[in-house]
Amino acid sequence: MIAVRHVSKRFGTTVAVDDVSLEVAPGTTHVLLGSSGSGKSTLLRILLGLVGADAGEALVDGERVTPATRHRLVGRMGYVVQEGGLYPHLTAAGNIALPAETVGWPPDRIARRVAALGELVGFDAGMLRRYPAELSGGERQRVGLMRALVLDPPRLLLDEPLGALDPIVRADLQRELRRLFAVLGKTVMLVTHDVREAVLLGSRITVMRAGRVVQQGTFAELAHKPSEPFVTEFLSAQAPPPELRALFR
Repeated sequence: MIAVRHVSKRFGTTVAVDDVSLEVAPGTTHVLLGSSGSGKSTLLRILLGLVGADAGEALVDGERVTPATRHRLVGRMGYVVQEGGLYPHLTAAGNIALPAETVGWPPDRIARRVAALGELVGFDAGMLRRYPAELSGGERQRVGLMRALVLDPPRLLLDEPLGALDPIVRADLQRELRRLFAVLGKTVMLVTHDVREAVLLGSRITVMRAGRVVQQGTFAELAHKPSEPFVTEFLSAQAPPPELRALFR
């Protein structure tokens, strides 16, 4: 299980995270939903030990994330960032293999794992030999996902993984992520500002604003029993206008 308890973080005079508590149940997808600057990504980095909390604690399997425990705990979490964060001088296969090489896997084991992940996401051997510049945005994102999965961690943390993609590619990858999450059964924490993404992928959604938790629950609970007007405003802001909806009736 992933949990944060009364976590706060400041950067100078800016409050990035303000007394946030939440839990991610095993095998579920928990979405952090909110606009830019709401503290979502900072919370993810605190869980990864990339940023230290000023107050409160982040826990993985009940163990607190600290500088002393970070290396061990991070090995249990795959991390996916926007655009995949790929190294341009390495092929897709080379990028995917990096975590396995770091922990000392033998080449034959790495090759089998990379091939298996390629099959899982629809990458053939030719695609795996390509460099990031030769891949589309959606393909680069799939490589980033495979790299996060290569060590088969029980948890995945995804920070706006589809934010830079065009709407059609994004919708395709949202469906693909939904399928993969169901097949793999991982515990997932996903940061996004996209309401559709939250609806498609989230078992539970935490809405954040200005570093604080506004409301937590299922999408139905957020939509039908909003804790404050901001929740309704945020959820409805991305809905198509009536004129557009009328065209698809």
